[in-house]
Amino acid sequence: MAASNESALLFDQPGPRMRKRIRVINWIAAIVFLAVLVLILVRLYNPPDGENQLSWELWKPALDGEAWSDFYLPGLWATLRATFLAVIGAVVFGLLFGIGRLIPNMVMRNVCAVVIEFCRAVPVLIMMIFFWRAFAFLDLPSPAYWSVVISLVLYNGSVVAELVRSGVGNLPNGQHEAAVALGLTRTQSLMSVEVPQAIYAMLPAAVTQLVVVLKDTALGSIIMYTDLLQESRRLGSMYFDILQTLVVAAVIYFIVCWLLSRLAEWLPSHMQKRTLAPTEAEPVAPIAIMDPSNANQIAVAREERPLGGAQRTYHVHHRGSNASIHNWRRTRYAQGFDETQPESQIQVHHRGMGHTDQDSGHSRFPYPRKGKGKRK
Repeated sequence: MAASNESALLFDQPGPRMRKRIRVINWIAAIVFLAVLVLILVRLYNPPDGENQLSWELWKPALDGEAWSDFYLPGLWATLRATFLAVIGAVVFGLLFGIGRLIPNMVMRNVCAVVIEFCRAVPVLIMMIFFWRAFAFLDLPSPAYWSVVISLVLYNGSVVAELVRSGVGNLPNGQHEAAVALGLTRTQSLMSVEVPQAIYAMLPAAVTQLVVVLKDTALGSIIMYTDLLQESRRLGSMYFDILQTLVVAAVIYFIVCWLLSRLAEWLPSHMQKRTLAPTEAEPVAPIAIMDPSNANQIAVAREERPLGGAQRTYHVHHRGSNASIHNWRRTRYAQGFDETQPESQIQVHHRGMGHTDQDSGHSRFPYPRKGKGKRK
């Protein structure tokens, strides 16, 4: 149901003829895909120059326990380790420079804008090679690892900074106006009101960015970082089955990225359940049942249908007085105003201590007369 509602928002539902045409196109595409897959398998089974790539003798070294314990799992751990540290650094970098691009200080805002645009424009691989050569020249430990992490932090941190800026820009204007009305400055409004909401709103997009960080770690194999791709290439060069080891590495990458994608899809619905309350009728104001001065409020609260109208779902402020409970129907809108109830919109003329409705002629008093409904 949810998927159909989302698709209805993107395009109109197709008619019977269009659905039939889409069904035919899908069948044709499936047949073409199967045909291409069969051609690829045939070519791998009987290549023009070379041995059978589907032979178990080539797949066995790529799938045995030694391959997993010595190559795939250590390479996957190196990939996840670089990804985890790069994500934390990118979030910190993005928050600092994203907020810096929004503060009123002109100098700070321009500096943050230049840094963000530069990190977004330079390719990640160029930054990796630059830091790798620089760290090796300075004789720092693990130059390949830190060059991969810092490059990913700079690039993805600039993306997170733009997510923060767009999240704050998409907030309703009333958020900032309410903060200003409370006496907060622009910086205080950003830090206390706007940025927390923007961070909560950008979490699904930030989780999606994790997939990009994970895949970009494969670029570290060019600078000799021993990640999953590099380890699978080493294993393939040992047994001359580079195709098989790369296929296994691709499957591992696909599974991890698929899990992150499912997390990015689950997070918005989970956040919606935590932030949106169920739609219910607004409750009536608290009533002191034992207080005899609330006779009007008690009678109105017990009413199920107001004077022939629909079920009461509005909230009206009723005056708490010691008026007689027999007159509550005529006095219940004395202090309330509801646009759905014409009875509460009657123009009133004040005459001395009391006032009279122009249309109905009922006499109403802002205070109870002496001797009528007086509390004893």
